[in-house]
Amino acid sequence: MKELLPLNENVLVELQTAETKTKGGIILPESVNEDNPHIGLVLAVGNVENPEIAVGDKVIFKRFSGTDLEFEKKKYIVVPYSDILVKIVETEEI
Repeated sequence: MKELLPLNENVLVELQTAETKTKGGIILPESVNEDNPHIGLVLAVGNVENPEIAVGDKVIFKRFSGTDLEFEKKKYIVVPYSDILVKIVETEEI
């Protein structure tokens, strides 16, 4: 079995698609919102000292960051750790 392991301070991410709907119910493609950052699922973390993210975390990173790649017919993106803006966490409502 082959797998991808990011080197240096890079993170392997699987992009998550986010649909945007207008008030009238029209679904807009992600390409319409080019100013928005990307959302993705962390698949692997490279050599990062004290990383604040782990495999399985959902993160938001800069829109035009990273390098797209295809491996065994799946699409991924390798993002520099420093370009990850936030980690999405589930919290309970108070």
